[in-house]
Amino acid sequence: MSFMVFFIMILGLKIAEAQDLHYSQFYNAPLNINPGLTGIFNGDQRVTLSFRDQGRSIPVPYLTFSASYDHKILPKKSKNGFFGVGAFFNYDKQGDSNLRLINLNLAGSYSRIINESNILTIGGLIGYANRGFDPAALTWDSQWDTRTNSFNSSLGSGETFSFESFGYLETGLGLNYRWQKTQRTKLDVGIGGFHLTSPQSRFNDAVDQKLPLRLSAYAIYTKELNADLDLQLDAMYQLQGEYREMLLGAYLNFYLNQTRGKERQFRVGGGYKTTADVLFIKAGIQINEWFLSASYDIDLSETASQHVGASGRGPELHLRYIIKHVKPLGKFKTCPIF
Repeated sequence: MSFMVFFIMILGLKIAEAQDLHYSQFYNAPLNINPGLTGIFNGDQRVTLSFRDQGRSIPVPYLTFSASYDHKILPKKSKNGFFGVGAFFNYDKQGDSNLRLINLNLAGSYSRIINESNILTIGGLIGYANRGFDPAALTWDSQWDTRTNSFNSSLGSGETFSFESFGYLETGLGLNYRWQKTQRTKLDVGIGGFHLTSPQSRFNDAVDQKLPLRLSAYAIYTKELNADLDLQLDAMYQLQGEYREMLLGAYLNFYLNQTRGKERQFRVGGGYKTTADVLFIKAGIQINEWFLSASYDIDLSETASQHVGASGRGPELHLRYIIKHVKPLGKFKTCPIF
């Protein structure tokens, strides 16, 4: 089974007032790219935390935080599939106006075991989201006092907003295909769609602005090279309105200790966002069921080079903990999801 590349085209979408959040290590925040990844992990319960802080020295800095929990449910009477349920929270803040997104979603999935090497999963989500901003944090050209030739914050902005925040129903669907040869050689391929109902995205009643559909297509391939080394290749193509993002990455995973209860792994790699001219390096460490990874984005574009300091640069962190329950022998079927 070889590594796969996706090309997706969609027409007729409008520009959003703000794009959805995104991570360079997209596979470490799986529910944000596809609800079909709910419950797709080696274990019974999974908790993840993600943090991203970018662009502090350019005009539009942003901060992102995510938290998720998902749980695998193995039916007692069926050996042909299993369920996944979960919830995840996102907080994102951008720019001088503190344009923010807060959303909370519930996700569910069903995985059909085709055979010992192939699993197909369909998932969905529903939730609530709120967008808002702080107009007091902005300055306007109408606040330039020509009499004193200086800025005067007491002057009116001349701008009118029907409201400073709005809420909407979040929806999503996704499909994931897992091919697995061994515990360490596997491939995940999938696509997720969000904002299926095209909710209104506006701060003025006089404007008819809908939030465009977001599509995320990805492939994650892991290959066991030898007893102590794995290679991971990953790719994602994401679109929303006129926004496009193509991300390519690679990891080397070194197994430092494979003794049960004393597992140690170290990962190092890098990646490139082809549509944004951003290079990033990444590293991670796993100790038993705990996993911590970090990456650092470096913006190579001309926009970033025009600013002094760490413009267009910033860290991204992910923390994951997986709970595995010990089940009595003979009372459960080993799940091929590793």
